[in-house]
Amino acid sequence: MSAAQWRRAMNSGLSSTPRPMPNGSTSVARTATAPDPHADSDAPRWLKLLWCHLAARHVFVLAFVLLLPFVASPFFTYQVAAQSLVLGLIALSLSFLAGYGGMVSLAQMTVAGMAGYAVSVLGASGTETSLGWPWGVVVPIALLIAVLASTLIGWLSVRTDGIYTIMITLAIGVAFYYLVLQNYTVFNGFQGFQKVYPPQVLGVNWQDPVPFYFLALFWAMAGYLFIKWVVRTPFGIALQGTRDNARRMNSLGFNVTAHRVAAYALSGLLAGVGGVLFVWYNGLISPGSVGTGWLINLLVIAVLGGMKHPIGAFLGAIVFVLLQTFAIDVIDRERFNLVIGGVFLAIVLFSPDGLLGLWAKLRSRFGPQQVVTSTTRRQP
Repeated sequence: MSAAQWRRAMNSGLSSTPRPMPNGSTSVARTATAPDPHADSDAPRWLKLLWCHLAARHVFVLAFVLLLPFVASPFFTYQVAAQSLVLGLIALSLSFLAGYGGMVSLAQMTVAGMAGYAVSVLGASGTETSLGWPWGVVVPIALLIAVLASTLIGWLSVRTDGIYTIMITLAIGVAFYYLVLQNYTVFNGFQGFQKVYPPQVLGVNWQDPVPFYFLALFWAMAGYLFIKWVVRTPFGIALQGTRDNARRMNSLGFNVTAHRVAAYALSGLLAGVGGVLFVWYNGLISPGSVGTGWLINLLVIAVLGGMKHPIGAFLGAIVFVLLQTFAIDVIDRERFNLVIGGVFLAIVLFSPDGLLGLWAKLRSRFGPQQVVTSTTRRQP
């Protein structure tokens, strides 16, 4: 069965499960679905799918993110909104691996850091060791390095499961941290690279709050739509099958290891784009940018929003950045991480699926119930 046939079968609006009735008849529960008014139109398939899945909340969110920099202050636009989009894009790579592949990797910030260091070493910065290559060459090379590094990490870790995968990826992250910390020839050691700014393209200074916000928004939306498309392809469906039962997928003829390594490669592309944006956002990169603290922070962001939902990575990033920015006003500067940890524990205890899981529980309890019509059919 192809992926399209599988989706049509799963999305069928008719459920005909006979239920015995006291009078000897059977009751068939049918869920009413409205016909697709665009089924016979000549519009492109992607446009029809977009129209069918478009809801009022999507229009509201799109209008909100487009109008935000024009009504918010430059501080909120840059320090909160843009940073949330960049961190959300990196966390999306982790959510994709964990939510759809069942692989929790703590090396995603390491992959993003490799892309950031590649931009700093090969491009222009305030450090003399940078090579000063043009950004049109540096950025593709940085993304290629991120994809290759993530593929190698996946090749090393996919043969393990559970806590062993976490420990292997954590060990890789710690090893890269000490490499950039102690190497002064290439990575400039503890100081890292300063004044790593985005290039001026089309006469626009992309370092300014509003242009950089729209740059981060574009790539965040591109990454989100890319993941939404990937999980509906035959590869994405097979990856979810390996998450649920790898042994069964292997018996059906699927190469489980290849699917998982490919998932790491795709996640490396997302993390690489986020790493380039992150070094442009900060204007610098140092060993602290890829330390164990950020490895754990990225996991916290993914868990806060909900790993099973692509949009959860950005929701968790918003909550994390807000807490990180304004928690100092609530508690002492040296103890503001207690607020972040307390919120994280509360959300995990009440909803293991993060904020989106909590929202789904509230909707199922207080929202409108699905209307199911029942038709009675007498047995012959």
